[in-house]
Amino acid sequence: MEEGTRHATQRNGWAWCALSAVLFGAATPTTKLIVDHVGAVTLAGLLYLGAAAAVAPFAFREQRPVASARQRSRLLTAVAFGGGLAPILLILALDRTGAATVSLFLNLELVATAVIARAFLQEHIGRRASLGIVIVLLGGVILAGSSHAGVAVGALLVAAACICWGIDNAITASLDNYTPSQITLAKGVVAGSVNLVLGLALDGAPVARFLFVALAIGAVGYGLSITMWITGARLVGAARGQVIFALAPFIGALLAWPVNGDRLTSTTIVAFTVSLIGVLVVATSHHSHLHRHEAMEHAHPIDPSDPHHRLGAIAVLSGTLHRHFEVSHEHEHLPDIHHRHTH
Repeated sequence: MEEGTRHATQRNGWAWCALSAVLFGAATPTTKLIVDHVGAVTLAGLLYLGAAAAVAPFAFREQRPVASARQRSRLLTAVAFGGGLAPILLILALDRTGAATVSLFLNLELVATAVIARAFLQEHIGRRASLGIVIVLLGGVILAGSSHAGVAVGALLVAAACICWGIDNAITASLDNYTPSQITLAKGVVAGSVNLVLGLALDGAPVARFLFVALAIGAVGYGLSITMWITGARLVGAARGQVIFALAPFIGALLAWPVNGDRLTSTTIVAFTVSLIGVLVVATSHHSHLHRHEAMEHAHPIDPSDPHHRLGAIAVLSGTLHRHFEVSHEHEHLPDIHHRHTH
C-alpha cells in the first residue's frame, strides 16, 4: 500500500474512534443524572432504542450482501452481549458508584477487547502496539488508584460489562456483511426492545421527561458512537480502535466534574496524559509481510486511492457493495477489514 494512502487510512480510523470516544464518554455522566429516576433495565432499553432511532434512516438506505448463517449468529451474539447485558451491568454500577469512578474502570474494556481480538480473531498486535496498550491501561490504573474505597461491587459490575463489550467489539469489527449503521440498528431494536419490555414489567413506566432524555442520550452517546467506532475499527482493527476509545473514560471523568459535581484532581490530568502517550505509541506501530487476500464480498465505502479498491481489484455490484478478487502482495498494513488473516 502506498505510504500516503496507508497514513490516510489510519488517520480516518483514529478520527472515527476518537469521535466515538468523545460521545460515549459524555454519555456516562449524563446518564448518571437520570439513573435514580428510571429503572436499570428500562434505562438500558431506552438508550439502545434511542440508538436505533438515530441510525435507522441510514441503515435502511444501505445495501449489503446476503449474510451467511455464521454472520447472523455472530451478530446475534454481539447484540446479546453488547446491546443486552453490558448496558444493564453499567447502569447497575452507576446506581451504586459515582460516575467518575465508573468511567475510570471502563478502561478494562481495552484489555478485554485486545485479548479477545488476539485470541479468537488472530488480530496482529505486535510489540509496539502491546506496549501502547499497557501504557493506556497504566493511565487507567493511576486514575482508579485515586478512587474512594467501597466501590468493589460497582467495579465488578463494570468489569463484567467490559468483558461483554470486549466480545461485542471483537465481533462487530469483523462483521463485514453488515454496515456499521445496520449493526447498530440491530443492537438497538433487538436489545432495546427486550430490555424495555422487561424493565417496564419490573419497574413500571418512567416519567415522560426522563424517557425522552434517555432516548436522546442513547441516540448520541450510543447510536452515533457505536456506528463511528465500528467504522474506525474496520480501518485500524478492534484492538487499536479500542485503544483510542479508551480515552472515553477520561472524557467521562472530566465531564463528571461540571455535570455531576465530581472533583477534578491533578491525578486525573496525569493519568489522561499517560494514556494519551499510549495512544500515540500504538498509532506509530508498523507491520508488514507477504499475505494473500481471499475472494470476498462486503459493503463499505469504496476508496479509489486504496490499492485494494483499484480498477481490476474489485467489481462493484451495487452502491458500496463490491467483490474483491483473490490477490497476493506485501505492504505495511493494519488488521483492518481487508487484513484479518492469521500470523
